[in-house]
Amino acid sequence: MWKSLAKFVLKNRMLLLILLIISTGVMGYFASKIKLSYEFARAIPTDNPKYKDYQDFKAIFGDDGNTMVIGIVQKELFTLKNFEAYRKLNADLKRVRAVEDVVSVPGAINLQKDSVGERLQAVRIFRDSLSTQIELDSAAAVFFNLPFYNGLMYNATSNAYLMAVRINREILNSKERSGVIHNITTLTDEYAKNNNVSVHLSGLPLIRTVVSDRIEGEMKIFLIGSLLISVLILLIFFRSISTTLLSMAVVIIGVVWSVGLMQLMGYKISLLTALIPSLVVVIGIPNCIYFINKYHTSYLQSGNKDQSLIDMVSKMGVVTLFCNITAAIGFAVFALTRSAILKEFGAVAGISIMLIFVVSFILLPAVLSLLPVPKERQLKYLHSKWVHALLARLEHWVFNYRKQIIAVTTLLVLVSVAGIFRLQTLARIVDDLPKEDIIYKDLKFFENNFKGVMPLEIVVDTKKRRGLSGMRALTVYGKVDSLAQFIALQPNMNRPLTVAEGLKFAKQGFYEGDSVNYALPNTFDGAFVGEYLRPKKEGRPDNNFTKMLRSFVDTASQRTRLSVNMADVGTQQLPLILDTIQKRASQLFDSSYKVTLTGTSITFLEGSHFIINGLKESIFWAFLLIAVCMLYLFRSFRILICSLIPNLVPLVITAGVMGWAGVPLKPSTVLIFSVALGIAVDITIRFLVNYKQVLPANNNDVAASVQQTIRQTGLSIIYTSLVLIAGFVIFCASSFGGTFALGWLTSLTLVVATVTNLVLLPTLLVALNTGKNKKI
Repeated sequence: MWKSLAKFVLKNRMLLLILLIISTGVMGYFASKIKLSYEFARAIPTDNPKYKDYQDFKAIFGDDGNTMVIGIVQKELFTLKNFEAYRKLNADLKRVRAVEDVVSVPGAINLQKDSVGERLQAVRIFRDSLSTQIELDSAAAVFFNLPFYNGLMYNATSNAYLMAVRINREILNSKERSGVIHNITTLTDEYAKNNNVSVHLSGLPLIRTVVSDRIEGEMKIFLIGSLLISVLILLIFFRSISTTLLSMAVVIIGVVWSVGLMQLMGYKISLLTALIPSLVVVIGIPNCIYFINKYHTSYLQSGNKDQSLIDMVSKMGVVTLFCNITAAIGFAVFALTRSAILKEFGAVAGISIMLIFVVSFILLPAVLSLLPVPKERQLKYLHSKWVHALLARLEHWVFNYRKQIIAVTTLLVLVSVAGIFRLQTLARIVDDLPKEDIIYKDLKFFENNFKGVMPLEIVVDTKKRRGLSGMRALTVYGKVDSLAQFIALQPNMNRPLTVAEGLKFAKQGFYEGDSVNYALPNTFDGAFVGEYLRPKKEGRPDNNFTKMLRSFVDTASQRTRLSVNMADVGTQQLPLILDTIQKRASQLFDSSYKVTLTGTSITFLEGSHFIINGLKESIFWAFLLIAVCMLYLFRSFRILICSLIPNLVPLVITAGVMGWAGVPLKPSTVLIFSVALGIAVDITIRFLVNYKQVLPANNNDVAASVQQTIRQTGLSIIYTSLVLIAGFVIFCASSFGGTFALGWLTSLTLVVATVTNLVLLPTLLVALNTGKNKKI
C-alpha cells in the first residue's frame, strides 16, 4: 500500500504541488483574517451554575471587571500644588475616550441636609474654585471626617490614595482597549514625571490588556525563534541549503494552515492557541528529519534516487503517520474537556498536526525528486563520530548493565513518587506574570494598601418584589452590614461597598456630618431611610448619591449586592475564604433569602478547577488512546508493555521534579504531561517499528535486532530530540510563567524520554527475552 502511495505521489508530483500551493494560498487568506481574543479565558462551560450566576449578576448589575485603579503614596497630597496636579489628572482621565467615570478624592462628595426640601444634597467637598491652602485644609478636614471613604479611597496609615477609572465594557472587549489603556498610562506617566511621584496601576482591564498584547508579541518572537533554531540545526545536520529550505517550506505551510484553520473554525488567538504555530514548527521538523534521513540512508545503500524515494515513503510513511497520530492525540484529547479554551486548543492543535503530516508526505518526496541527488558532504552526518560513539556507549550499557539500568530507573521513580506527594494545586489570576514584572508589583501595592483589587460580588435575594423597600429593608440591611463587617475582618479582603454603607453615610449627613452617627439608621430614623429606598418620583431627579444606591439594588428592589475587593489569594486559600463567608451568610440569612457568591474571583476559581480536572482526564484518555494505537501497530501485549514504561517514567520524573522544586499544578503546568506524552511516544514508535522491520532479517534474534535498531535509528532520534528540546526551550524566554514552565518542563520530559527510549526500552526488550531467539 505504502509503495503504491509513494509511486502515486512521485507520478503526480506536479499536480499535487499545484494543489498544495493553491490550498496554501486559500488558507493564507483565511490566516490573514485571524484576530486576537480580547476576552478573558472561557474556562467554564456555559451550563455551569457558577457561570450562570455570574451572567445573571452582569445582566442585573453590570460588569464587575471594567475598573482600572491608580494608586499613589503622597504624604503632602493636600498641599495646593500637589492637589491641583492630582485634580488635573482626574479631569484629564475623564476626557479619555471610553472612560465612563473616574472616582477619586477630588471628586468626593458630602451629604448636606436641606431642611427646606427635606432632602440630603450631594455636594462636592473640593470645589473647583479652591485657591488658598486654608480652603483646601478646610475641605480636607471634611473629607477625613467621613468614614465612608476610609479604606476605599485612601489609607490613612500609609498615605496611599486610590483613583478608580471605569472603562466602557464594549471597548474592553475590542482591539481598541490597547489604545485606551495606553492613553491612560501616558497620562499617569506624565503625572508621575511632573510631580516626582510613583504611580501604581492595576485592575483587570490593565492585566487583560497587557496579557493580550504580550501574547501577540511573543507569538511572533517564538515563531521566528523556533524557525531560526530549526534552520540552524538542519544546516548542521544536513549541510544543505536546499534541504533546509525544503524543511522550512514544510513547517511554514503547516503554520499557515494551522492559523487558517483557526480562523475557519471561528476561533481567535488566545494564550493557548498562540502556541500552536510554534508547536507545528517543533513537530513538523522531526517529520522532515526522519523522511530525509531515510532517503539519504537508502541512497547511500542503493545509489538509486527513485528507489530511495520509494523506500523513504514506504518505510517512513506508516511510522510518521502513527507518530503524528499519537502526537495529535496528546493535544486533541483537550477537546474532550468541557473547557472552551481547551476545546479550541485541542481541536486546532490535533488537526494541525495531522495536516503537517499530509504536507510532509506530499511536499518532501515531490520536491526531492526534482532536486539533484545528495552530494557526499550532505551525507557526512550519517557517519558522525560523536553520535556513533554515544550510540556505542548506549549499546554497551544495554547489553552489559541491564540490572543497573533497571535499578537506577527504579530509584529515580521512587524519588519522583516522593516528590509527587509534595505537589500542590495552586493558581492565581496573575500567576503567569513573573514577580519582578511591574504589573505584579503594582498589584502587590494595592494588596498591601487596600487589600487587593480582585472583584468578589455577593448578591442577597429577598425572593420578594419590593423586599428592599420601606421599613422592612432596615432588617435586611442590618444583616447585610453584619456580613460586611465580618468580611472586613478577613485579612485579604477590603471593607465591602454596600447600600448599608451608603445609608450610614446618609445618616451622618442627616446629623450635620457628625462622624459619631456613621451607623445604620434605626427605627427612629425610619421615615428618613424609607424616602431613600422608594423609587424616585416623577420630576425629582436622582443625585449622585441616589444613583450610587440604585446601582446596588435591582429595579425590582428585590436584590442587593455587596461589592468586595480582595487580594489574589490563589485557588488554595480562596475556597476556604468563600466557605467561611458562606457559613456566616447562612447564619445571618434564613431560607427565605438566597445568598449567591459570584464575580470574577469565583469564575476564575471554578475555571481553574475545570481546566486542571479536564487536563488530568485528558492525560488518562491520551494514555489510553495511544496504548490502543500501539497495540494496533505492533499486535503484541509484550511490546505494548515495553513501549509504555519508557514513556511513563519521564512523566513520573517530571512530576517528581515539580514536587521537589515547588512548582505547583496549575492550568499551564498540567498541560505539559499530555503534550509531552504525545510527542515522546514518537521516539518509541520509530524505534519499535525499525525493530520489527529488522527482526525477520535477523532470524528473530532479539539481541541482534535491538543492536541493529540502536545503530539505525539512534542518529535520527538524537537529532530529532535536539530539535524538539530546542524548540520547547525557546518558550523559556516567555514573560509568562505558564509558557516558561511549558518550555523547561517539557524539555526535561523529552530529555528523559530520549534516554529511556534509547536505554530502558532496548534493555526491557532484551531482558524480557534473555535466552530466547523468538519474535515478540
